[in-house]
Amino acid sequence: MLGAVAATCAFVVLNVAAPNYLGDATDVVVAGVYSGVLDGQQLGNLLAAVAALYIGASLFNWIQGALTASAVHGLMYSLRASVQDKLHRLPSTYFHTQSRGDVLSRVTNDIDNISQALSQVLTQLIMSVLMLCGALGMMLWISPLLALIALVSVPLSTLITVMVARKSQPQFARQWTETGELNAHVEEFVTGHEVIKAFGYQDQAAAVFKASNDRLARASARAQYSSGIVQPLMVLIANVNYIAVAVVGALQVTTGAMTIGGIQAFIQFSRLFTQPVGQIGGMLNVIQSCVASARRVFDLLDAAEIPAERESVGHKAHPGGRIVFRDVTFGYARADPVVRGLSFTVEPGRTVAIVGHTGAGKTTIVNLLMRFYEVDAGRITIGGTNIADLPRDVLREGFGVVLQDAWLFSGSIRENIEYGRPGATDAEITAAAEASHVDHLIRSLPAGYDTVLGNGGEPLSQGQRQLISIARAQLADRAVLVLDEATSSVDSRTEVLIRQAMQRLRRGKTSFVIAHRLSTVRDADLILVMDHGRIAEQGTHRSLLAANGRYARLYNAQFAGRAGRAGTLETGR
Repeated sequence: MLGAVAATCAFVVLNVAAPNYLGDATDVVVAGVYSGVLDGQQLGNLLAAVAALYIGASLFNWIQGALTASAVHGLMYSLRASVQDKLHRLPSTYFHTQSRGDVLSRVTNDIDNISQALSQVLTQLIMSVLMLCGALGMMLWISPLLALIALVSVPLSTLITVMVARKSQPQFARQWTETGELNAHVEEFVTGHEVIKAFGYQDQAAAVFKASNDRLARASARAQYSSGIVQPLMVLIANVNYIAVAVVGALQVTTGAMTIGGIQAFIQFSRLFTQPVGQIGGMLNVIQSCVASARRVFDLLDAAEIPAERESVGHKAHPGGRIVFRDVTFGYARADPVVRGLSFTVEPGRTVAIVGHTGAGKTTIVNLLMRFYEVDAGRITIGGTNIADLPRDVLREGFGVVLQDAWLFSGSIRENIEYGRPGATDAEITAAAEASHVDHLIRSLPAGYDTVLGNGGEPLSQGQRQLISIARAQLADRAVLVLDEATSSVDSRTEVLIRQAMQRLRRGKTSFVIAHRLSTVRDADLILVMDHGRIAEQGTHRSLLAANGRYARLYNAQFAGRAGRAGTLETGR
């Protein structure tokens, strides 16, 4: 950028010097007309100097353009890298409170807008300011009186620019906010297009999009109108200024106070002076749009991050061992805890199942254990070590996770399974797939393990995606397993196979199983029955049934419902 500024300075110096030599050349021609003898050598030297100045100015203009483009590209590269790094440091609660479409709009549209604005404005603004100063200096040197007349337009132009800036800035901010909301709607429609079609919601979805698009169009129109009025006003002021300079300059020539070449040079400098004023006014809309986008990006960069890691206590790997929750309380809003006073112990190699109604706090327990959220009160220890004293990446190295919504990235099936343990051999990947009962399915595909998945796992079904995510956890072979409704998307036959695979996988490992299907947790060593953030009951399957409490009612209700449906099917048959 310093190089670009230096090249811009050289361009302005050469560009400002040229009219003065051209004025001298005009005086040589006028003198030749009056005397009848034209000094061709002097005229040729002056014109050659003018040509050299303009050629040099063009060269430096090209240099500053190239250097500015390089500087802006480097700046945008660093800004995108900073945003990407910031996204990794943001807590999960940020993404729960912000729409994905708006976040994506900040990362893409707003940064692209900043890049385009800086490419247009940065050098042009510097050049305009320097040209303004250089032209003003030459005007004062040639004729202070005419320079004073030209300066009258500056306060008026500044006043107009400031007034318009105050009016247009909120409109540009609104424009980019509406752009983010529109992107959020589009992202929702693309993600849920099957649901929209299944429920016949196309017209309502189109109406929502139209309303958002109309708001964006109105905000954009207001922003462009507010800022677009500056350029015509600047041109009008420049033309009035040109007329005044021409009239007064002509009078000075007739009185002999100035030469024809001098007034010609001054008029050129006047144009060089008023042109930057108009350019600065014309850049107002670009500057305002850039500022609005920059604020949105900086709001993201300034968002509260995950609390800084504490000093490591020397653990270089996940310590494993007994897991203890002691009086743990947590809430997304501190005034409204989601879990309250949780206390339980899980011995190494044991399986704990967490059951309860929707919103009881089942998944929150696992999120706290993996430090996606930080506890508000109490403590969680693994092997006697407070997890708050472990770096998050070290802590999570000990966890294998299978979520209810299977997440697969765009790539081959082999790569998706290998995600659990990068660098795994083909034999290890195949063994993990066989243990998850998905090897046969993969081999039935035309490209086998090299089948490329897209759009979150297309063309596989939800159950097939879940099997691959389970194979990924099999391959990871972590000390602690987290199974969040891992069998909810598979049929009964596959559920039995997955349960058998999970029993093998859980041997010697500590496991947390979150389930609504109580048939999947009967063999758990400890069952926690959650109710409104508290542990209502805990014990084994048999002891909880014998207690004839909440768990027994849930269990009996599920299997009574199945028995009723089976009887209905039998009667129908």
